[in-house]
Amino acid sequence: MSADTAYTTVFGSLDRYEKGGVQVIDDRVTNYAFSNCFEIASKAAPYERVVFGQNQIYVLETVRAEGVSPWFTCAHDEFALCMDGEVEVHLVKLEAEQTVPDAEHNGAVLVKGEPRGAKMGWMRLRRGHQALLPKNAAYQFRAARPSVLVLQTCKGDLSVERWAEICQTA
Repeated sequence: MSADTAYTTVFGSLDRYEKGGVQVIDDRVTNYAFSNCFEIASKAAPYERVVFGQNQIYVLETVRAEGVSPWFTCAHDEFALCMDGEVEVHLVKLEAEQTVPDAEHNGAVLVKGEPRGAKMGWMRLRRGHQALLPKNAAYQFRAARPSVLVLQTCKGDLSVERWAEICQTA
């Protein structure tokens, strides 16, 4: 590599992104999902959790944050990374009867009814900010304009797989 080589990092957004690609050597290109969270979010319904990366039970999900989400909870910690826009995350420590009864249940679930328990506060995430979504706490996202989140979690009932749409085919 030459010392004259210059690299430019371009961070995308929901309004401006380029689809990436992959050059496959001696393999089938259809074995790879190579998309980006902005493209996925541009085609997703608000708060739909679209899987775009998976390693065994662990997934990365893209979420189009727009308006107010339902309340979610999870039997394990999750992380939310704001990739574009601004998103508020509101947290409530759930009473025992509203938590996920099976500690081995993977992925987020919807909270039945309004969350009951102590309010834990809220966070405002902007591009590059990350939030811990603690296990057995209810969380709700709020975004005044379309924004993009990437969730690190485990694949669960709310995880949407669209591999045929996001995998490179040629």
